[in-house]
Amino acid sequence: MSTEFEEKVYKLLRKVPRGKITTYAELARAVQVSGGARAIGNAMNKNPYAPKVPCHRVVKSDGTVGGFAHGVKKKIEMLEKEGVAIKNGKIEEFEKRLKTGII
Repeated sequence: MSTEFEEKVYKLLRKVPRGKITTYAELARAVQVSGGARAIGNAMNKNPYAPKVPCHRVVKSDGTVGGFAHGVKKKIEMLEKEGVAIKNGKIEEFEKRLKTGII
């Protein structure tokens, strides 16, 4: 069972379209959790709604892919299938792919 916080995060993450990404920090800002990137990561790890809630679209603020419950290789495969190019573990054209203002 998800917490109220997790449900709020999942609701926002549904707004990130195919081919776009957001960051752990951006989601934390959107739910008004100061320094909450780790809490967002924990929520992503528990995501009971995947793939409808696309936790694979959440990456680190420096453009690196970050972790994934099913392994980083699987996360990269999913992102690439959506047209997100990744080189050496980093999102290419990171700023162009970044979905901000998801509230």
